[in-house]
Amino acid sequence: MGERSNRGQIFDLLSNHRRRYAIHYCKREGEAVELGDLAEHVAAWELDKEVEELTSAERKRVYTSLQQTHLPTLAEAEMVEFDDRTIELTEKADELDVYLDVVPGDSIPWGTYYLGLAVLASAVMAGLWLEVVPTETIPELGWATAVVGLFVASAIVHAVQSRRMRLGEMERPP
Repeated sequence: MGERSNRGQIFDLLSNHRRRYAIHYCKREGEAVELGDLAEHVAAWELDKEVEELTSAERKRVYTSLQQTHLPTLAEAEMVEFDDRTIELTEKADELDVYLDVVPGDSIPWGTYYLGLAVLASAVMAGLWLEVVPTETIPELGWATAVVGLFVASAIVHAVQSRRMRLGEMERPP
């Protein structure tokens, strides 16, 4: 139960984009950060702007929200140490290795992709058993090798993509 509630707490913390962005920025910087710098980057990511393009009102809105709500929440969960001006990840947050399965609008989730690949593989294998898949040009072992090759290639692409989608690994947070 403890592990499950801990996982639930982490998901709850990361369900808010400002807290997720704050952890991402701190992980990326790798040291204590100033609240002003954090607020600028979070605001820029939220508004899809460069830091230099932000208005003082946009900065202040995010600064206040982080200072009064999100950083105290993260501090209470022992993810950050926060002293009104400086934020530093705790060991608990630093070890947090979060992968977010962000699916672009023109893409499909990996689970759906693998399900489709498994259906295709099953159809090929059933076709071989029922002798309806041609084996004159491609032998049975060639079909099996192709199916396994598709899974291996997919797994490599998935592993590389998931590595880049971890909090703190890329320029912009997921």
